[in-house]
Amino acid sequence: MTVYNSACDVSQPQEGHRLTDIPAHDPFVLADSSTGTYYLYTGAVPSLHGVASYGVLTYTSQDLESWKGPYLVFTIPENSWAHPQHGAWAPEVHAYKGRYYLFVTLHNQERKLDGEPVQGYEKHWRGTVIAVSDSPAGPFEMINPEAPVVSSTQMTLDGTLYMDEQDEPWMVYCHEWIQTIDGTIEGVRLDADLSTAIGEPMTLLQASSAPWLSQQQHALEDQEISVYVTDGCQLYRTFSGKLMMLWSSYEGDSYVQTIARSISGTLAGPWEQLEPLVKEDSGHGMLFQTFDQQWMLILHRPFDMPASRCYLYEIEDTGDRFRLKHSIATL
Repeated sequence: MTVYNSACDVSQPQEGHRLTDIPAHDPFVLADSSTGTYYLYTGAVPSLHGVASYGVLTYTSQDLESWKGPYLVFTIPENSWAHPQHGAWAPEVHAYKGRYYLFVTLHNQERKLDGEPVQGYEKHWRGTVIAVSDSPAGPFEMINPEAPVVSSTQMTLDGTLYMDEQDEPWMVYCHEWIQTIDGTIEGVRLDADLSTAIGEPMTLLQASSAPWLSQQQHALEDQEISVYVTDGCQLYRTFSGKLMMLWSSYEGDSYVQTIARSISGTLAGPWEQLEPLVKEDSGHGMLFQTFDQQWMLILHRPFDMPASRCYLYEIEDTGDRFRLKHSIATL
């Protein structure tokens, strides 16, 4: 099987990888304080990692500089609704009620949805699933192999866990622009064991609400319509309680990491769009705190694999927003 480099070889995990060695897209870091270990999650790709089908990898580190791995923590099961050869996007792992929950977006291009293609993209089953393990190192098992969390009639992606003011779980996710033209970010309540969505989804924002996206058109524009992309939603609170949302879109041909703030301080918003944090074809980032409580942003750049790599930035919590301090160039 094909292996891109030694940092991709799941058959021979090694120590001493740098982020510059690791092809990665949609990175997510879980800081596990019980073991003093950072877990970096990204997708497993047959053409890069020597695996038979798509899944999820993790790398581990104690210092964010030297990484060990990769380790395969999830493989799309043959008996699920998703096709094992059609991709696994945006994996992220959350500690919840003593266990670890993997959110990952899967696909089945053979299960078509109604509607004409948009810019050559067919409408088909795409959605976030949730899998569970007793360890952040996996293996993770899908809770419901029959369908994604949100209705299979909707093309959804990049689901993340959010706990509201009543400590109730939600999945916040993106609704694909292929269906909506103007991509949205939506939220749906989950039951206590994260196995089922409860009630109808709530729309939080539309991509076109960002003023810097005024009349913005995706790079694959077909000269007839303008499309607006939503990717990679993540939610955090500042020390003063402001609710912030990271998300990504396009500015011209280039991917952008941006941020929004809830005026009400709740998921329902309304949401005001702030200036992007990072441009330069960068995005799909998330925030985490180091073991000494420093906020960090990790994202990928450039967009296309296998050139894409992880980049780390120190982030300042000013109370009313998160602000970029500087990049960690040595990693």
